[in-house]
Amino acid sequence: MTLIGQDRPGLVESVASLVAANGGNWLESRMSRLGGQFAGIVRVQVPASNEQSLTTALKELSSRGLHVVVHTDATEAAASAGAISNLEIVGQDRPGIVRQIAQALATFGVNVEELETECESAAMSGETLFKARARVSIPPTCNVGELRRTLERIASDLIVDISLEPVAAQT
Repeated sequence: MTLIGQDRPGLVESVASLVAANGGNWLESRMSRLGGQFAGIVRVQVPASNEQSLTTALKELSSRGLHVVVHTDATEAAASAGAISNLEIVGQDRPGIVRQIAQALATFGVNVEELETECESAAMSGETLFKARARVSIPPTCNVGELRRTLERIASDLIVDISLEPVAAQT
């Protein structure tokens, strides 16, 4: 499910209570407050017999300012088909950084699985510093060397630092 609403205490509790009341299990989630809004994506498991009642209860949260969209996942989510890498970008902020990087990744068939960005004041200069961290899945068919060269060209044009490092396999 996805949810969004004006941030306030108790939003997560209201969803968690409904999941628990319907015999559900909270499997995974990503949630964040940004610009006074709260947004999240949540994956839960609920007995089939309780699915409709949970969906109805979650949709009723809209009367309290929390909009929930439920997506039924009839099958287990497919595992990532590519090699996982971490991508980091740091540099002086300017319009278009995310667009150019995302365009390059899409061209090579790279899937962005997670992305966090922020702007902050640089310690010495006070200029606005852009930072991004992404977890990406690189397909086996991708020419990683060419991808790196493309990212390095973009980094040079935008005057940012970019690193792309494979995630060590879990044993």
